[in-house]
Amino acid sequence: MKYVIIQGDGMGDRRGPEPGATTPLEAARTAGFDRVAGCGQFGLIQTIPDGYPPGSDVGNLSLFGYDPRCYYTGRSPLEAAAMGVKLGPDDIAFRMNLVSLTGAGEQMAMEDYSAGHIDSESAARIVADMNEQVADESFQFYSGVSYRHLLVWRKGSERMHTTPPHDISGQSIAAYLPRGEGADQLNRIMDASRALLAEHPVNRQRRAAGQPTVSQVWLWGQGRAPCMPSFASLYGLRGACISAVDLVRGVATYAGFSMIRVPGATGYIDTDYAAKGQYALRALEDHDLVFVHIEAPDESGHMGNREEKIEAIEAIDRHIVGPLLENLPRLGAFKIFISSDHATPVALRTHTPDPVPFALATREQLAGSPRPVKYGEREAAASGVIIAEGHGVIDRLMAYPG
Repeated sequence: MKYVIIQGDGMGDRRGPEPGATTPLEAARTAGFDRVAGCGQFGLIQTIPDGYPPGSDVGNLSLFGYDPRCYYTGRSPLEAAAMGVKLGPDDIAFRMNLVSLTGAGEQMAMEDYSAGHIDSESAARIVADMNEQVADESFQFYSGVSYRHLLVWRKGSERMHTTPPHDISGQSIAAYLPRGEGADQLNRIMDASRALLAEHPVNRQRRAAGQPTVSQVWLWGQGRAPCMPSFASLYGLRGACISAVDLVRGVATYAGFSMIRVPGATGYIDTDYAAKGQYALRALEDHDLVFVHIEAPDESGHMGNREEKIEAIEAIDRHIVGPLLENLPRLGAFKIFISSDHATPVALRTHTPDPVPFALATREQLAGSPRPVKYGEREAAASGVIIAEGHGVIDRLMAYPG
């Protein structure tokens, strides 16, 4: 038996108040999604437990089959694992975004949580200079992908309150700066980065090219290394993961998955969707389960771009789900599960803990005629089917008889 999980990050959404309004999933042309939903089981899954932040860290732990209430320690330790950064028992990891701000002083506001989705090469130059001019024996910076980077505070504090920058787009940052025990150290680093970047060569080049400049680093998502049993020990399956995002690769690393690197995978709307599907098929030749993560819908949601989100969903369906449904039968028996880790409504530009649609079908079911179903929030809710404990998805997938 082969298992495929397709995770369209942040695909879930909310309808507007106007009559006949649709969500991006409901508006998108998704023949593959609809076929899985119409042939198999279709409903809602609650990936975010009550009281937990509706982030990709919590949501993906659930979809990998790990109860966040047992294993969640913060976002950044997961990203550290994907980057090969070893955390000691007293080390605290922080996500470090490169961001663009507008205004000055108390009027500074979050213009772009990604600094225009800065390219990784330019970002690496900035992180290198942070290590040269700001790091010391307690603080070390690590370069990641695009705007996503890492700070490790050796023997540090994790008790302060921090805020994801994508949650405060267009808002003044004054009320969202780190606060609490140890926050003074984080604010010192953020201030130092602002001085370093004021006339940084990367910013001069970006300004000349008409691109957004990097105003400062933004620190958030702190936590210690979690202690997680391997996926194989829990479920007896060999897993492989395809993702361009360190967070998801970090969950997979702790779970003991093989990491499949896909050329052209960017973690953005321009990712090579077709290559992800092709590499997923190859991975199943010597693995039992492949987890395919696509970040693009979430990025579009954070930017408030409905049309781009629809485009990303349609690309997942056309270039990943469709070819997989066509080619998976040659591998023998299989089950396919499609969902997302959380909702990212374009009207809000941030995550919400709403239950999100899922569809699950077997090879035998997909060989039959589908019911007329549109994969989306309205019909998923109307089905009356709900996975109330999201981390139970792997057990359900394995036990599902079709």
